[in-house]
Amino acid sequence: MAPPDEKRVVDAVPTKLLIGGAWQDAGSGRTFPVIDPSTGDALCEVADASPEDGDHALAAAAAAQPEWGATAPRERAEILRRAFETLMRRQDDLAVLMTLEMGKPVAESKTEIAYAAEFLRWFSEEAARIEGSYRVAPAGGMRLLTMRQPVGPSLLITPWNFPTAMGTRKIGPAVAAGCTIVIKPAAETPLSMLALAQILTECGLPPGVLNVLTTRRSGEVMEPLIRDRRARKLSFTGSTEVGSRLVEQAAERVLRVSMELGGNAPFLVFDDADLDAAVDGAVTAKMRNIGEACTAANRFLVHESLAGEFTRRLADRLGTLQIGRGTEPGVQVGPLITEHARSGVAELVADAADAGGKVLVGGEPLSGPGWFFPPTVIADVPPHARVFREEIFGPVAPVTPFGSDAEALALANDTEFGLVAYVYTRDLDRAISVAEGLETGMVGLNAGVISNPAAPFGGVKASGFGREGGREGIEEYLEVKYVGIAH
Repeated sequence: MAPPDEKRVVDAVPTKLLIGGAWQDAGSGRTFPVIDPSTGDALCEVADASPEDGDHALAAAAAAQPEWGATAPRERAEILRRAFETLMRRQDDLAVLMTLEMGKPVAESKTEIAYAAEFLRWFSEEAARIEGSYRVAPAGGMRLLTMRQPVGPSLLITPWNFPTAMGTRKIGPAVAAGCTIVIKPAAETPLSMLALAQILTECGLPPGVLNVLTTRRSGEVMEPLIRDRRARKLSFTGSTEVGSRLVEQAAERVLRVSMELGGNAPFLVFDDADLDAAVDGAVTAKMRNIGEACTAANRFLVHESLAGEFTRRLADRLGTLQIGRGTEPGVQVGPLITEHARSGVAELVADAADAGGKVLVGGEPLSGPGWFFPPTVIADVPPHARVFREEIFGPVAPVTPFGSDAEALALANDTEFGLVAYVYTRDLDRAISVAEGLETGMVGLNAGVISNPAAPFGGVKASGFGREGGREGIEEYLEVKYVGIAH
């Protein structure tokens, strides 16, 4: 089947702000270009919101909150269910759109659309299962009633690397809980969010429940909203540096906050691991999304008895991956999101080599057009190299040998981050002890991908707090109210 026409796909997406149910230009009339990272060319122009536009969006969300919060759970659920079905019907077009603005191969984009849709289905089912309790006070004389009610107008900020899934992972539980929304997608990838908003509107989401602000002036637009008394919730996915500033801003009004921040995921391969499975898992954990993922394996810690063979096999596998524009047939590795991102990856590779690491495959940026960096494997990287401290966000796999379980665990935990870790072992006792000892919010045991809409996603330490997905995800958008009833 021929891929959808790229221009048709882009032209079908609104390029204006969504405020109060209406698509409108930015108040200033300003726009900014959306760039295809595989060519450096502009795909289109979208509205560039101002602080005044942000104020109007929050006003629309606040005005819609009372009626939306009182809407029957089943009605909220049915809107999400229809949106799930619509995303799946339009999967091919939405995948091409995502690839054009973000770069990943179309096959991966299609996988993300299916993953994103599942959050809508999952939270459509959770909407009707918001529970409270009724019980007798231990001393008698009173009944204790608890109920869960929507937090209220929620500010959502999403990243560029998973532009649809990070939207549904936040919008799904907010809608299910009865919260109205102001969402700001990343400036690099606004089209996927605009297409998602278009679908939710078509599926019956009332005016003002979802408001979309596309802008290149994120701080200028969002900081006044975070400090505004009408906002009651902030959810952010992005870097720890930016997240820290947002938490500080939110503290002024004690705003309810969820943060999904940076990662530095260790990938541990013990001496009893199934080496074939470990290499397969390593390719998946490293190369998903071109390595541009907070869950991407960042440090490969391999037992010294297996390190040489593991590294050789991994280099052989990554060296055969086809690089190119994500819409082209057979492409497995697309471009990085910006020239700045590619330069940052190149710096980390050079530092690892200077520190004594041996580059086995890749290692140098590819000439343009576009911002391509080849899959890279570096052997014998010392723990003091920058790649051990910093999030790579690219297709680079640094490998470091270890001698004992205690050393592996110490190396894995020697980071400010704590989002996810991957562990390969066939020893059940070791698996349990290592999983318990890892300072991360998630652990993949003999698995290179663990993200699942039915499971709680989130980290510890500098990787943030709060959880998205699973039964826990909707709790982030609900307040518990207690009523004491004299009896």
